[in-house]
Formats: sequence, structure tokens, C-alpha cells
Amino acid sequence: MNNIYVNFENVIGNIKPMHGVCCAPYTQFGGKEQPIIQKFFKEGNIPYCRLHDCCGTYGGTYFVDISNVFPNFDADENDPASYDFYYTDEYIRAIQVSGAEAYYRLGETIEWGSKKYTSNPPKDFEKWARICEHIVMHYNEGWADGHHYNLKYWEIWNEPENPGLSQWTGTMEEFFELYKVASKHLRNRFPEIKIGGYGGCGFYEITRENYKFQTFVTWFTEFLAFVKENDCPLDFYTWHIYTGDEKELLAHAIYVRETLDKYGFTETESHLNEWNIAAEGSGFIEKHTLEGASFNAAVLCMLQNTNYVDMAMYYCFSYLGRYNGFLDQNDASVCPTWYPYVAFGNLYRLGNATEISYEDTCVYATAAKDDKEYGILVANYNGDEEETVLHIKGIEGTKTAQVLFIDERHNLEEEFSFTVGKESDVKIRLPKQTVAYIKIMD
Repeated sequence: MNNIYVNFENVIGNIKPMHGVCCAPYTQFGGKEQPIIQKFFKEGNIPYCRLHDCCGTYGGTYFVDISNVFPNFDADENDPASYDFYYTDEYIRAIQVSGAEAYYRLGETIEWGSKKYTSNPPKDFEKWARICEHIVMHYNEGWADGHHYNLKYWEIWNEPENPGLSQWTGTMEEFFELYKVASKHLRNRFPEIKIGGYGGCGFYEITRENYKFQTFVTWFTEFLAFVKENDCPLDFYTWHIYTGDEKELLAHAIYVRETLDKYGFTETESHLNEWNIAAEGSGFIEKHTLEGASFNAAVLCMLQNTNYVDMAMYYCFSYLGRYNGFLDQNDASVCPTWYPYVAFGNLYRLGNATEISYEDTCVYATAAKDDKEYGILVANYNGDEEETVLHIKGIEGTKTAQVLFIDERHNLEEEFSFTVGKESDVKIRLPKQTVAYIKIMD
């Protein structure tokens, strides 16, 4: 039997934006409104959408990337006519209208082919920084018939240490120099925005014996030393992991936080802005099933309950992409993996994280409340079928609790309800790879 203790009397902080996503489900049929983006992002109360590897076959050559927005590097970066914001405007507008905030990656989409077109170092780092400046101006200051979105997070590049030179063909030292030039230029011009990078591939060598790539940690520590020595801004550090082991994910989160602190970056936010149960070459089925759903829920609960990560983003929500576990790749129907995001989005709406504790088992949980409603998210990822007892205290008055399941028969739909008062215990049977959301209100 697993016991979960929820004390709604004790607010311990805020529900953090752990349910962000990479990319938005843009389609060629949506036009400027893109209703599918608005539908999903509103339903899941998505807080942030990171713009990286955007849109793929539905217009990947027109969106977000520096080489798409500023297609001729020899053009005048001060001339609005040198920029093509059309599709990026359409994309970001739908995200902003949905209530989410675009999180802009300044760089390029990954290049897997043998010839590299955009992953080479810019031939003029200072000019590249000025191009980035004008993109920020367009979205935050209205430059070039632009907008006043006040986008907060601006990420410099992505996975420059990626094997196969698929994201950066230059040296480590060249990338560090680009980061220095761009970050300082943007800080001087926009003191109000947050600047970070660099989308690290992950730190698998700390958890996997004889892992084949042994340079990811070196890049990270030398980057931090370089940033410190050169007094570069690093408001947030971004990193990635693809694993079906939630404890490995937590180990990486701890490593990143402790390493940032060790180098003096105690105020730098840690953003896990790519994660999934598996990478592209594996786990395709799991991404779309209850295994993926329960993993997603477990990770969301685990990250919320610890202090190692400030923000997380699932990779990814591109429409019909191999990493997208939210939509079936055959008919675009919604998969079970989406519904934990809807449940966590409801906790995010409630806002106030409350005290919760449970035994160290395979069952994870987190809870929140506002003035009228209470919520508890519970996930059994890989444990045996267990009878879980919820010990609930701190409810004001007598209220009705709906138990909504994500399992073989339910997609966040009611299984049963019960009455809860000041102190109540309720038993819930959670089979392996099952998620439950308990919604308590009048």
C-alpha cells in the first residue's frame, strides 16, 4: 500500500511552468489563426512554447531560424526589407493569443545531412548579434511593423556540441566567442530580457557507464568558466535529456543545478527545454501510449516537487512529428500522453503548490489549490498495481472530489467521486501506467 499525504493548509510555493513544450502544432490549413495551436495550448494552459526545429515539412524553411528570417547575410541588417517575418509572425501570434508565451531560440534548425548550410559559424559574429537585436526589436518594440509581445526568454543556439556537427561545425572556442559577443550585445541593448543558452545535449556520461560521447560535461564546465571569466550574461542555462528512467532525469537535474552553483551561477535558472521518454530512433510506441502518459505525469510531479529545475519543455509538439507523442501519427487523434498536461495545466491555473509527501516508490504526486478549488495529480509509472491511500487535510467545508483517470478506459474522465471534509482518507487502486487527477470543489 502506498500512502500520499496532502496538506492543503500549507502552501509551499507556486506551481512551476513544467508543462511547456517545444514547437506548436502548426498546420498548413490553419492560416493566420492556427486554431489547432489555440485549442491545445488553451486546453493544457501551456505556459511557454520554445521555438526550435519549427514546423518541418509544413514550412520549416520560413520560420524562426536566423537564416529564414534574415535570408541574405550580406544584406543591411538595419533595413526592414532585409527580413522576412511573415510566417514567424503568424506562428508566434497564434502562440501568444493562446495564452502561452513564445520562447525564442536564436539559431538554426538541426541539419542531419552530410552537407551543412546553416549550422556553420556566422562569418561575422558582431553582425549576427545585430541581426538578433533587430529580431528582438520586431517582437518586443514594434520595429518593422512588429509587435509588443515583451517576450522574456531569448536562447542563443542549440546543441552546439551535438555529435556529427549537426548543429555547429565550428570549434568549442568559436561557439563560446559567439555567445560572448551576442549575449553582451543583447544585454546592453535590452537589459529587461533574459538571455541564456546553449541547449546542451545532456550529461549521459555521469549516469551511463562507458557512454560513447564524453565531451558534453567538458563543454558545460568550460562554458561556465568562460562565461564567468568574460562576465557574460547567463540568466538561464538550457539542457536536454531523452530517457525512460525518471531517476536518471532527476540525477541530471541535480548535476546541472549543483554545477551552476559551484561556478557561482546561483541565480541562473535551469531549464530542461527538451525531454521525452525516448529519442527519435526508439520509443515511438511508448511516446503515444499509457507508458508515455504515466512517464510524463511522473516527471511533471517529480520536477514540481524538487528545486533543481525552474522550467521544462516537452520535445516536441510539431504536428505529426516523430517526437510528438500527443498526436497519433496516422490520423492526428489525441493520445493518452496529452492528458497529464491538461491535468498539470489545471494545477498551474490553481497556482498555489501545497505540501505533499509520500513514500519513495514508483508513485509520484503533487497538489495545488486556489480560493475555490483543490487538485491532486498522481501517477504510477512503473510500479506494480498498488492500492494508494490519499490522506487529505485542510479542505474548507465539505466538498465533492472527482477522481479522473487516464488509463485504458479513460482520457481524464471520471471513474468515481467521493465527499471530502477537513480530514479525509480515500483509497484509489492505481494499476501500473495509470494516472489519476483528483479535482475537489463545491
